[in-house]
Amino acid sequence: MSRCFAALFLFSLLATLCFADVLKIAINDAIQPVTAEFIGRALDRAAANHDQAVLIEINTPGGLVDSTREIIEKIVASPVPVIIYVTPSGSRAASAGFFILESADVAAMAPGTNTGAAHPVLLGGKMDDVMKQKMENDAAALMRSVVAKRGRNVELAESAVRESKSFTDQEALDKKLIEYIAPDVQDLFRQLNGKSFKRFNGTKVTLKLDDQPVRDYRMTLKQRILSYIMDPNIAFILLAIGAMALYAEFNHPGAVIPGTVGVVFILLAAFALNLLPVRFAAIAMIIGAFALFAAEAKFASHGVLTTGGIALLTMGGLFLVDTPIPEMRVRLATALAVSIPLGIITAFLMSIAVRARRNKVVTGAEGLIGQIGIAKTALAPAGKVALHGEFWDAISAVPVPAGEQIVVRQVDGLTLRVDPVAVTRPVIA
Repeated sequence: MSRCFAALFLFSLLATLCFADVLKIAINDAIQPVTAEFIGRALDRAAANHDQAVLIEINTPGGLVDSTREIIEKIVASPVPVIIYVTPSGSRAASAGFFILESADVAAMAPGTNTGAAHPVLLGGKMDDVMKQKMENDAAALMRSVVAKRGRNVELAESAVRESKSFTDQEALDKKLIEYIAPDVQDLFRQLNGKSFKRFNGTKVTLKLDDQPVRDYRMTLKQRILSYIMDPNIAFILLAIGAMALYAEFNHPGAVIPGTVGVVFILLAAFALNLLPVRFAAIAMIIGAFALFAAEAKFASHGVLTTGGIALLTMGGLFLVDTPIPEMRVRLATALAVSIPLGIITAFLMSIAVRARRNKVVTGAEGLIGQIGIAKTALAPAGKVALHGEFWDAISAVPVPAGEQIVVRQVDGLTLRVDPVAVTRPVIA
């Protein structure tokens, strides 16, 4: 009986190995926390399914250091071999992408691609000499530790960190930074088939990839939404629209819809910005911009305050995300497209609200004050007056004969306190 179970287990293991797939994912954006989560889950799925390999197609300008380190940790710890393939032609694995490429069990590039330029840059782009040296040494040490284990050119890989060197696909192959150049996945698998390579833990692995099925692994709905709103341009738009919606709610209390939209948009923006390197000074500039929009409605500056608010909002957007990678910053076109209309609309809404508050009340008891009526009876001091087609009890501190005009000074319940209207007679010179 035990032999039967052993034979069954061996058969199932062989079947798993024979029919194991290659799991493929595509990274086509800057490296950030959602990217790290996506790659980590893909590697976990591949390990659970006993896949033969994980293929990561990458095209990235770089990204955040913390996310890059997290990805490298997951790749080197993966029980499933990881193939990093820079594709399609014309794409790149720059900066953080170069670190990820070099951490792979197998590194490959498509013709017409490039990699390198991995010099670390402090958020904001400025650093003193000591901080620059510390960051440079730390990044160089990470590169050496990864590349040495993979048996690649340590000295040249380190030069990409210290000297920002970049390499074409052919240069990377000739100088042993990658193993293969392939125009497509099928050709890459053909070159890899039956080849042995050393894994990070020192063991050797041979892949059999002839006619191997490739299974796509895509982001979950949550990851797609997070990846979308973590685009700094989208986060800035959400923040600006949310702020304007809250302004509309404050100006028209009880409208509900603007307030709901404002809260939802601002919370989404806050969640995205919490995962990005944000300058708090830029947040202060955005708040200052809305303060200037509100001041424009109160003080007649002939557009000066609105212009200042638009300028502050634009600069706040440009400086909002603090990263040296252009793809991870708010674009000038986005900042202007949001700031100019938002500034004009917000100032307009605020001016309407302020004018409405300053207008004289024309309804209810307060609307009667200052109105002109007729004394129907003599007021000495109490009597009846006609006002807006209605008869009211009235009291006057000055006697008023019947038929004279009166002006309402105060409303006391259902009694009006009135004065006679002073009649100015013409004087003949």
